[in-house]
Amino acid sequence: MAGGARRLYRRLLQLHRSLPPVLRDLGDRYVKEEFRRHEAAEPAEAQRFLREWENYAALIQQQINEDKQNLREKAVYGIQLTEEKLNDFRDEQIGQLKELMDEAIKPKKKITISKDSEYKT
Repeated sequence: MAGGARRLYRRLLQLHRSLPPVLRDLGDRYVKEEFRRHEAAEPAEAQRFLREWENYAALIQQQINEDKQNLREKAVYGIQLTEEKLNDFRDEQIGQLKELMDEAIKPKKKITISKDSEYKT
């Protein structure tokens, strides 16, 4: 994958800047991992890979625009995967999807900083 993939990669990360912080972080990590995994993909697989990410980018762009224009009551990003689409996934992809789902629904970590942990010079 070459220049077109690099442009798409940057576009995806740029789109994620408009997402809520938790989704941005999750999305950025997933994009980076997936693009790394597919660096040496065969041409046919690379073409399929890039087409799916282009579709994702178009969908997220549309949803961000709708959110900015207040066209939706609640901001929702992504889509429900159909059974047909899930049936096209390889076992490895199903595993990755499960990991992504687990990460997305994991309870949010609360970070508290006590006075004792402040940096002192």
